[in-house]
Amino acid sequence: MKTENKIFLSVTVSMFLFAGIYGYWTHTNTNPAYGSADGIEWVGTVALVMSGLLTGMIWLAFLIIANRIDPRPEDREDGEISDVSGNVGFFSPGSYWPLGLALASTLAGLGLVYMVTWVIVAGGIALLFTIGGLLFEYYTGTRRTGVE
Repeated sequence: MKTENKIFLSVTVSMFLFAGIYGYWTHTNTNPAYGSADGIEWVGTVALVMSGLLTGMIWLAFLIIANRIDPRPEDREDGEISDVSGNVGFFSPGSYWPLGLALASTLAGLGLVYMVTWVIVAGGIALLFTIGGLLFEYYTGTRRTGVE
């Protein structure tokens, strides 16, 4: 977690630094073509500050997690590649639910873009159905695991 901690700390600090530079730059540039002639261009400055706050939350989460767990092999100087060998996790060999999830989210997104209420609702219902299908794929049906 030390590596992720350092990455997000550097991104957080740079976002706040860029927000300050951008705010100063737009404040000194009084050309109306670039935004407000009387001061800071607030949209970009606030967007950079909010991005810094969001990455700061991720950095804080990684900092808390890094302090609670033992150092991983990739965080130690004497760590070897063989220290992390073994099972990484379970990956579904062939599932059609991610395709349905993508189609349902596309439907909901198109409904939001065009502000068509019934398409948004249909996309939301389809999203709930496909999320449930993906979640319970190995608990029901022919792929049920743990059945004797």
